[in-house]
This record gives sequence, structure tokens and C-alpha cells, in this order.
Amino acid sequence: MGWKLPDRVVLPVGNAGNISAIYKGFRELKLLGLANSIPMMTGIQAEGACPVVTAVKSGADSITPAERPETVATAIRIGNPVNAPKALRAIRESGGTAESVSDAQILEAQQELARVEGIGVEPASASSLAGLKKLADIGMVDQDETVVCVTTGHLLKDPENVLKVCQKPLEIDPSLDAVMRAIGRR
Repeated sequence: MGWKLPDRVVLPVGNAGNISAIYKGFRELKLLGLANSIPMMTGIQAEGACPVVTAVKSGADSITPAERPETVATAIRIGNPVNAPKALRAIRESGGTAESVSDAQILEAQQELARVEGIGVEPASASSLAGLKKLADIGMVDQDETVVCVTTGHLLKDPENVLKVCQKPLEIDPSLDAVMRAIGRR
């Protein structure tokens, strides 16, 4: 993108450190005169663990911790984010928003990233794409916006769900002959 800033940055929110740090960086770029604007910071949480989303949507000054957070996206399964005040500030000062997505939406986005882009991410990372899709569907994201979706963790960080939906890997002996047979060369 060169020095062109996105209109919006969409990212998973667990403990809310990433959204507040990224916002801080953009704010400093603007203060230094290196940027004219700050992207709309858009935080995505799982429906079963969404205290930041609830606070943003209700206009609350602070979050109400989620008692028993639950989601397949383990990295964002956080009911009382330590950086919630900073996240609320980042979202509100940037004109952004927050949205929650279901586990089904997260897993669908995870599979789509792998199938279409060849990118293997953990469920929490896929929440950014799931959130963008949901926001676009409800008209909260304009078609002409330049949007960056942040993925924060590799598939191997949390492979449990992928192992449930994929076929069992082919196991072969550790030999060249076995590999050649497996790929149909012998």
C-alpha cells in the first residue's frame, strides 16, 4: 500500500492490546505530520466473549466483564480484557466500531482463508475476516473503503478445530520409496 493508509483496520480483540497499540501508532503518525488521518479501528470479538463490543454498542464508558467467556477462538476467549479502556478509546476516537461474530462465522472464515488464499490461521485470526463480512453485509462498511484485516496467529497456534473438519493425514514410512508411492510415482 506504500504510504497510503487504509480507511479501516479490522482485527480480533482479546485482551485488546493489539487494537490499542495499532491505534497509538497511527495517532503518532498523524501527530508527526506523516499521515493526514487515522483509520477507523474496528474490533471483532466472538459472541461468547464480547465485553468490548457490548460497551461500544451500548455507549458505556467501561466494559462489564463476561462471566464465562466461551468460543472456539481461544486467543480471544477473554471475558475481562486488561486493555479494554484503551480499546474503547481507540475505537471511539478513530470513528471505528466493534462487532461480534459467531463461532460458525469464525470457522467459515478460517476455512475460506485457507481455501481461497492459502492462508492458515487460528480461529481468533479468522474473526477479523468474519467480522468484515458481517459489517459489509449490514452496510457498515462502504464498498470503496480500503480495509486491512489483521490476522494475528498461525493455524498451528490452535489446530484443534481444523483437525476435526479435515480428513486424517496420510501416514507413510519415512523413506523416499514410501513418499514416491504416496504421490503416485512408483
